[in-house]
Amino acid sequence: MPGKFRSLLPALLWLIASVGHAQQVEVEVLGDYPDLQANAEAFIGKVEGRSEQRLRRYIPTAERQVMDALRALGYYQPEIEWEMLEAELPTVLLRVTPGAPVRIRSVSVTINGPADDDPAFLPVLPEKPAVGDVLNHGHYDALRQTIRNRALRLGYFDGQFATRRLAVDPDQRMADIELVFDSGERYRLGEVQFRGDTQIGEPLLRQFVTLTPGEEYHADKVAALNSDLSNSGYFREVLVDANPADAQQGVIPVKVRLRVRDPRSVSTGIGFSTDVGPRFRGTWREHWINEMGHRRGAETELSGPRQSLSTWYELPLDPPMTDLIRLSAGYQREDIEDVESERLTLGQQWQHELDNGWLQILSMRWEGERFNISHGRTVTSSLFLPGAGYSKLRADSPLDPSRGYRLQFDVTGAHRAALSDADILHVGVLLKGLITVADKHRFLGRFQFGGVATNSFDDVPPSLRFFAGGDQSVRGYGYETLSPQDSDGSQVGGRYLLVGSLEYQYSLFKKWRAAVFYDRGNAIDEVFDPLASGAGIGVRWVSPVGPLRLDIAKGLDPEFGGEWRVHFSMGPEL
Repeated sequence: MPGKFRSLLPALLWLIASVGHAQQVEVEVLGDYPDLQANAEAFIGKVEGRSEQRLRRYIPTAERQVMDALRALGYYQPEIEWEMLEAELPTVLLRVTPGAPVRIRSVSVTINGPADDDPAFLPVLPEKPAVGDVLNHGHYDALRQTIRNRALRLGYFDGQFATRRLAVDPDQRMADIELVFDSGERYRLGEVQFRGDTQIGEPLLRQFVTLTPGEEYHADKVAALNSDLSNSGYFREVLVDANPADAQQGVIPVKVRLRVRDPRSVSTGIGFSTDVGPRFRGTWREHWINEMGHRRGAETELSGPRQSLSTWYELPLDPPMTDLIRLSAGYQREDIEDVESERLTLGQQWQHELDNGWLQILSMRWEGERFNISHGRTVTSSLFLPGAGYSKLRADSPLDPSRGYRLQFDVTGAHRAALSDADILHVGVLLKGLITVADKHRFLGRFQFGGVATNSFDDVPPSLRFFAGGDQSVRGYGYETLSPQDSDGSQVGGRYLLVGSLEYQYSLFKKWRAAVFYDRGNAIDEVFDPLASGAGIGVRWVSPVGPLRLDIAKGLDPEFGGEWRVHFSMGPEL
């Protein structure tokens, strides 16, 4: 018996401890008032470990806490009754009848000073509090904070509330709000001063500056300078300081402290995708070569069907955030399905952002390609390909956006009279869109079109023909297995590409999503040729380097090689 008692003792002690730490004040708000119930419980907090005598002395305090909780949400005349419940542990139940709420009779907001004529200061006030609404002290506080935050963001650092009044008449159940804000003069930005450890020359640093000395202060402009310098790739530390305490006669000097990054970096990685299988990638970069900010680098990718090596040299232009010239050279070998090719590329690109937000890339490149299709004769192609591309990306997050779109249009061409073996016009279109509804429901759409015009399709190398199928194309089919076939049944590539995709994702947890999708498309020789369809389900995990996607897809058209396939890929949605 003593042994059994010793074995039960820990359980008895746990039971006594758990009973002794139970909540001893309970609140019941009569009626359908979930917000009032939650607020009252939050104001009461945890009450435990009290004897009945101490609990009775605590009841007036609990009643005041409930009163404060209801007043915060506009209920100033509640009726509160309490009852000591009969239980092993003393417990008080507060029954609350909220009564009629106080409503807002008037809202008056006055801005005095230069901010009254500033269109950026008060384009729109918060919708709440509004006349007729139930008084909510949180909405009143938010209105005051909105005005204060806007003043600080726009540089009205001397702004003060001359009047800040919330008058409540509980008997009339009415409340009046009056706010009078004296903005004071708006501060201005002074000269940008660069300091610190940097081998980047002053002329290039000045090209990052979009601020004009003497212009009106705006926090977003200061933040943009910090962001542009941080994203330039030249620095490991950027600190932009525009402290109003340093202002002289209303002008704030902008002090920028920089620490340059190591000039060189090497990175390697091993990955996998169902399109090309295991792959190795290596990158060498020289982030700055001279005070003009020139850069260069080399990249290699090795996988079973594809091996490549490329190098580039980059010259920043003005503004360096968006504009540059890139010189490049590369070699690539591919052995995919029925196509073998080797390609050498030399080229130049001029990247420039237009005033309307579109990114323009004008290019010239020479491609020498040696290829054979369906194990036939080997063909050598030499093409000089000038081209132009236009793209626009809008997303609320670069890594894992919740909404946004990508538009991309490309055209290149070659002519026999200009150092080329064939007459070719090659166009490509890519459209992507993403929206999120109620934080959990994500809808993605994708459309791709490509076309090649030529008077001799046999002279078009595989790199300029179209193939479909795979992780980023029509799922449920092998990588680049969708295309027209020759008399031997080998994929030879098509004149056109048509691919569309619809996908729905549901957020399961913070970083996990389930997906269902439907893809349709093909590489074809005539625009009305049959298309292949695929559908399936998948899982998305938002990793630190971007979303990882695992899909199980069924190709719905067996005549095109459709079957059950697993697809794995990674990268941003847009």
